[in-house]
Amino acid sequence: MAHVQTGSALSPEDRELIGKLPDRISLLRDRLRKKVIGQEETVEQLLISFVAGGHALIVGVPGLAKTLMIRSLAELFDLDFARIQFTPDLMPSDITGTTLLARNEATGQREFRFQRGPIFAHLLLADEINRTPPKTQAALLEAMEEHQVTVGGKPQPLDPPFFVLATQNPIEQEGTYTLPVTQLDRFLFQIDIGYPDDQTEFDIVATTTAVDDAPLEAVLGGDEVRQMLTIPARINVPDRLVARATKLVRATRPDENASTSAKEWILWGAGPRAVQSILGAARARAVIAGRTEVDDSDYEEVLLPALRHRVQLNYHAEAEGVHPDQVIALIRHEIGDGASAPGTGKESAPARGAKALWGKWIEKWGDPAPRFR
Repeated sequence: MAHVQTGSALSPEDRELIGKLPDRISLLRDRLRKKVIGQEETVEQLLISFVAGGHALIVGVPGLAKTLMIRSLAELFDLDFARIQFTPDLMPSDITGTTLLARNEATGQREFRFQRGPIFAHLLLADEINRTPPKTQAALLEAMEEHQVTVGGKPQPLDPPFFVLATQNPIEQEGTYTLPVTQLDRFLFQIDIGYPDDQTEFDIVATTTAVDDAPLEAVLGGDEVRQMLTIPARINVPDRLVARATKLVRATRPDENASTSAKEWILWGAGPRAVQSILGAARARAVIAGRTEVDDSDYEEVLLPALRHRVQLNYHAEAEGVHPDQVIALIRHEIGDGASAPGTGKESAPARGAKALWGKWIEKWGDPAPRFR
């Protein structure tokens, strides 16, 4: 079977670490459950995003343990953690740092000295990122893309690894600044989380006062983490999965006439970085599972979080309350991407709502699937 070129081959050390990872990740999940109750899917997607070397945007209401999750991951990976609460008056220098005029204790002379800001951490929680003005968002965008910040005209490199988990409250919109498309595209995943189910919420309430505040013991050292982050780029991806991802992403673009649903619901579709993100995340999931090749389950699990924020719905879709997951499910069914008609099989909570949307579509247009096969 043909495969995508993945650069240099895996070294014996890489294969040894891949063999250890399933047990290490299982231990990580067990230790994380001591601090975070529920949110298993969210934790899994955060792990995939981190191992893939990407960043994650979490969209959800307050009080869902987002800060606790990322701080706990930092402890389990033996990495530095920082949290920034974004506010309308936050300036770029508040997160990147600033240059100060200080006295050199050895020579007694005054000199300029760079004082690092909170962005100089391995795992950064950017809380309510849409509450800060575009100027400050741009400073974070440079760090996310270039792994450096510019202060006083001089670049200041960030210590690897550098992972941003940004949160966005979907309820309060007053006093917020919509994230530009260019910044949304820099996030590998958009992770949508909602309220816990009744049993999970009962467990949270019952055990909150009993949570152990002691630091978590690391499951991977810093050197092992850095080695792990270099592996996904060398994991094999079958050509058929590359073709599926490319076909689906192209079908989200209404101007290419590849999908009737895209023309009906989408203002603009995903760009080439979406394909790269899907395959990069699938490689990371394979590494976490201890495999050296991506399979169909990896593709299925990473598809929605890697694609939903790269599809801009039009005004008609927003007026109808349509979710991007629903439109993606419709498009997949139309082009025969191995997905059943919306409302059947295993689907995310937003995708299950596509059943009603699908019924309206059939009533108006008929089943479009035969035209795309």
